[in-house]
Order: sequence, then structure tokens, then C-alpha cells
Amino acid sequence: MTPRVLVPVLVAAYLVVPLAFQSNGYLLGLIVAALTIAGIAVAWALLGNLGGMVSFGHAAFFGVGSYVSAVLTMKAGVPVFAGLLMGGVGAAVASVATMPALRLKGPYFALAILAYAHIFQILAVQMEGVTGGAGGLLSIPRFPSVAGIDFGTKLGGYFVIVTIVILAALAYDAIRRSTWGLALKAMHDSELATRVIGVPSTHLKAVMLVVSAFITGVVGAFNAHFINFLEPDYAFSGSWTVLPIAAAIFGGYRTVWGPVLGALVIYLFDQLLFKEVLPHGHQLVLGALMAGMVLWSPGGLVPVLLRRRKGGRAHAHA
Repeated sequence: MTPRVLVPVLVAAYLVVPLAFQSNGYLLGLIVAALTIAGIAVAWALLGNLGGMVSFGHAAFFGVGSYVSAVLTMKAGVPVFAGLLMGGVGAAVASVATMPALRLKGPYFALAILAYAHIFQILAVQMEGVTGGAGGLLSIPRFPSVAGIDFGTKLGGYFVIVTIVILAALAYDAIRRSTWGLALKAMHDSELATRVIGVPSTHLKAVMLVVSAFITGVVGAFNAHFINFLEPDYAFSGSWTVLPIAAAIFGGYRTVWGPVLGALVIYLFDQLLFKEVLPHGHQLVLGALMAGMVLWSPGGLVPVLLRRRKGGRAHAHA
């Protein structure tokens, strides 16, 4: 990722947005929610683009990360920020349990991961002594103050989630540019051919699944400490799978920043515009928008913007 792209992103994330919205708690809360979806969307895109695997069950990793961090901080006294990392580790360990699904391809893999999400949800309900069962967990520790910054506020939470999303996007970009990324791209053309020349395709897919689960688990842990409560139906809700997929496809899951931009556009437009126009049918507008994007620009929003920018430059130099 070039400094020409990264520097404006960092300036906007850490200066422009906080200065513009710090006094508007409602909008800042919406941005935090959109970035939460963006973090999962980046993880999903990493698995889909590099791993070549479409997942319908990222809610499994989100929920596991949420509960691991919440339980460790509430019952074992683990510091909240350490809990975020442990939530990611817990989700990564959970992804190991799903690895038998790597033998499946296409929709069969997607459905298998969806089944695991339901299994983890059932376990969260049954393990009442640890998770609180169907009643969930209340009063989950909020983010502490560090160096005079209260990360337990909406503004503090924004800084936490935007940092998680940026680090996830940088990891996605680094893997994409690495030799592993090149091998994974070659696998998309012909997995059999890459195996013949010695590329461990199953091993690489497994690594992508673990990395994707880790990122999703960290995001889930953040959400638990930001909203301070959990219950199984919420933590493992299908929304944590559907919205990130929509965001990644809308923005362009084959680009680094496409899933982030897609999440911001879809969620903020839905909450601020479509919901105002159609309070009880706003998701229909969102669905129509998604269908239009898939039909007329299957590559996503970011490639369209890049083409227009290049076209404008070419026209200016003509």
C-alpha cells in the first residue's frame, strides 16, 4: 500500500472524522457500527479473495471472539485490551474446529461454515455457567482510560475500532503482496496445477481461514466491550455475516479498501437516508442498490471510482 493512499486514510481516520463528529454522539455511534461491519467485511474479503472460499458463517467467529473476551475480562480479570487479542485467538482456535470443511468446495463449504455458526450458538446457550446461557452477559467491562484518553466513550471506541480496521486492511494488503498471496492467486486459476508444482494449497487455505477468523474475533470482542452486553442470538446473529458480505461485494472485495468503503456507504445510507424514507421497508432499497451494483459493476464501487479518476486525469491531459 503506497504512502499516497495510506497517508490520506490515516489523516481522515484520526483527525478529520473525530474533529467533525466528536460532538454528535448519534452519528459517531453509527460510524462505529459501520466500522464494526467493515472489520468483518475485510476479514471475509481476505478469505474470499485470497483463500478462494466464500463463507456464510463469519458470525461464528464474531460470536466466539465476543464471548471469549467478555468471559475472560469478567471472570478471570484479564485487561480489556488483552481480552481483544484473546478474543481473536479464541476465534482462530474455533476456526481449527471448522477445518474439516476445507475438503468441501463452493456452496458446500459456505453452508458447512454456516452450520458451525449454529453449533457455536447452541453451545453458548447450553454453557450457562460460563456464558450466562440464553440470558447472556451484562455489565461487560468497558474500555479503560489510557494516557488520559477514555476509550470507554463513543469517541474512544471509534479510535479503537478504526485502528482495528486499518490494521486488518494493512494485513490483507501485506498478505496479498507476499509470496503466499501470489500462490493463492495462482490457485484460483488452477489449484491442481499449483499442487503439481508443490504449492501446499490446503495449508494456505487453512492459514487464510485462521487469519480471517482472528480478525473477526477481535472485531467481535471490540463490539462486546463497546456495547457492554451479550446474548447468543445477538452475538451469533446472521446479520454479522450478511451485512459484511454485502459491504465487501458492494465496495469491491478484491480491493483492500473496498470492503471498508462498502460498509460505510451501505450502513450509513441505510440508517440516515433509506430508513427515513421507508421506516419499515428500508432494507428493500438496500437490496435493490446491491442488485444494481452486482448487475452493472460486479467488481464493486472502488474499481468504478478508480476508473473514473483515471479517466478524468486522461481527459485533463488530453
